Amino acid sequence: MDLKDDAVQMRDELVALRRALHREPEIGLDLPRTQERVLEALQGLPLEISTGSSTTSVTAVLRGGQRDAAEPTTVLLRADMDALPVDERTGTDFASRNGAMHACGHDLHTTALVGAAHLLSRHRDHVAGDVVLMFQPGEEGFDGAGTMIAEGVLDAAGRRADYAYGMHVFANQLPAGMFASRPGPMLSASHRLDVTVRGAGGHGSAPHTAKDPVVAAAEMITSLQTMVTRSVDIFDPVVITIGVLRAGTRRNIIPDTATFEATVRLYSAASEELLNTTIRRVLEGVALAHGVEVDVDFRPQYPVTVNNADEVAFGERVIRDVIGEQWYRELDRPSSGSEDFSRVLDAVPGAFIGLGACMPGIDPAAAPMNHSPRAEFFDGVLPDAAAVYSALAVERLAHVTGARR
Repeated sequence: MDLKDDAVQMRDELVALRRALHREPEIGLDLPRTQERVLEALQGLPLEISTGSSTTSVTAVLRGGQRDAAEPTTVLLRADMDALPVDERTGTDFASRNGAMHACGHDLHTTALVGAAHLLSRHRDHVAGDVVLMFQPGEEGFDGAGTMIAEGVLDAAGRRADYAYGMHVFANQLPAGMFASRPGPMLSASHRLDVTVRGAGGHGSAPHTAKDPVVAAAEMITSLQTMVTRSVDIFDPVVITIGVLRAGTRRNIIPDTATFEATVRLYSAASEELLNTTIRRVLEGVALAHGVEVDVDFRPQYPVTVNNADEVAFGERVIRDVIGEQWYRELDRPSSGSEDFSRVLDAVPGAFIGLGACMPGIDPAAAPMNHSPRAEFFDGVLPDAAAVYSALAVERLAHVTGARR
């Protein structure tokens, strides 16, 4: 069984599917055309397929030919399917024209998992357990993983999955074909901060007669950055970025209110507990100094993506065996990006693995990054991605079954 060679033979079909998905990106939890293409691509395979009731997810279960019916082991493989509200500017002949874009490479993830479905089906007689294929909408801020978990994806094979693996491509940072991961925290938690400052409006020429929420909001924003440098342990980092600031209607009118929204990234429960109290204290203190009121809404969204150390080591061995010794590197630090696959890894031991998909001939350090309207992903990495997805399932199930025997 040579999964890599078999995957290479599928290259043209994989590239064609990826580019078809890329032309018609869809956003959020409702991806009807994407779901249709995935179902078409899985048609005829020996899979038990179900779709989501509150989202256009696809879950497919493969029963291995060597599974232990009395004590089966289950591996879950996940790919996200949604795109971003980005107007594509790559200029490729398969670029999106609908105002959305697969600027984070989810079209490659979906295609690679379809390829794995075909490889696993072809070698079903060698699969010593069950494999759950999780095709997930809504990763980009819609908590599609949480939705699928609530609908039972972790138990789709009839029992809780024992191991879980996810993959993510990068348009920059890593050279094409290079896999990378790390034990422990892989990606940060992502939380949301919404702030409303309530003052008293007035004329811009007489600010002393008003209570200006704009000036207070501006000081709050600066104070939050100072708070990070003075209240947070530098070895347990926190990032607070204000991405939205709204106030006023004209330059000579002091408004009643000002609002701002921030993304908060962190890596530990200790930092989350600290921020829960410190953010409120800082913002309320500034409000008091300015004689205004403030409403603070700090909400957890996605937890830290934490890789199981044993599963990272296992994944490294699989990648080096299947793709080659030189095609894996360990990351020296976690990323400040976030993932709802963290919810899966909170429930099931596993690993999240990065894959370089930088276009050939371009310096990964200079290439447009994920989420850019100019981000391009090299679909020549698809056979390797499909082979690794498949091998993670086959080898993990074989190892568990062999150990049990």
